[in-house]
Amino acid sequence: MVKGTRDKGVAVELLEDDNTRHWAEPGVYAVAPGVYRIPLPLPHDALRAVNVYAITDGSELALIDSGWALDEARELLSLGLKAIGADLADIGQFLVTHVHRDHYTQAVALRREFGSKVALGEHEEPSLALAADPEVFGMNGQIELLRLHDAQPVIEELGRFFGDAKRTDLDLWEYPDEWLAPGRRSVLPGRELDVIHTPGHTAGHVVFDDGAAGLLFTGDHVLPHITPSIGFQPEPTALPLRDYIGSLKVVRALPDRRMLPAHGAVSPSVHARADALLEHHRDRLEKMGGKILAGASTAYEVALSLGWTRHERKLGDMDAFNQMLAVLETAAHLDLLAADGRLRSSDVDGVRHYSA
Repeated sequence: MVKGTRDKGVAVELLEDDNTRHWAEPGVYAVAPGVYRIPLPLPHDALRAVNVYAITDGSELALIDSGWALDEARELLSLGLKAIGADLADIGQFLVTHVHRDHYTQAVALRREFGSKVALGEHEEPSLALAADPEVFGMNGQIELLRLHDAQPVIEELGRFFGDAKRTDLDLWEYPDEWLAPGRRSVLPGRELDVIHTPGHTAGHVVFDDGAAGLLFTGDHVLPHITPSIGFQPEPTALPLRDYIGSLKVVRALPDRRMLPAHGAVSPSVHARADALLEHHRDRLEKMGGKILAGASTAYEVALSLGWTRHERKLGDMDAFNQMLAVLETAAHLDLLAADGRLRSSDVDGVRHYSA
């Protein structure tokens, strides 16, 4: 331990990021000179935390991602910054990898309080506009896709899962101060990052390449232990898996970097994990196509017949939200196979069917 802070009985220590602790354990972890990883809590068990990265030269401070706008996350971020000699008011800018709430919403909340600037990928604008619309249920696009893929039981499960829950975060979907376009961008005096558009997880996802330090801030595009969901966003895209595989190849073509992901531990090689993810999707394409050849007709039927997560869980054994992600991910694979001419697809009475 170098130093630490304590407030309201919570201690935050400044430690070397050497993987001796679980990645989600609270603390401030020194990743590289002037770069610190601060895991912040999430309100569910599937993903325990999100990594926020502080970049500082001792006088100026920028953050990659911001965390979910939760009281506990705000407190731990404040304590973490104090451990490196800074405070929330010192944050000059947030560079946000994508529009999901665990990356974006705390940036908006802190901007109101302290005037920090917020930057987000330019292709997130359609989804952000829908997220801020009080007349739109946040998952309308996903419900329509589930209906297209004959997954009515999942729609009913979602209804039971969310019940009459009201949206309470409409005010946290304000527009950023800056729409990020691909290219080099100054972050601190003497420190630049390359903004790289990596669609797939969302349409406007970006990663940040610190070539001088050999670091790649990968957001949710490349994760060390899980396969990122494909295309979960208010405004769905036509072929999100094609986008995602293309983005993996873009990252794979860069010089190899240390991987600084949004969920999971810092890892030594982006290339190694990108290769594993590419192989995973090659395997899923073969398996899902094989299910159609064996007689399945819809994405829902295929999803029911597959194992999910590394534990090979059945679709019905998962909660409604993850059932939805599984069916839509299946559809993304089947749609790509159809677009590539390996399957046929046809919409009959509002349901999409696939065949050899």
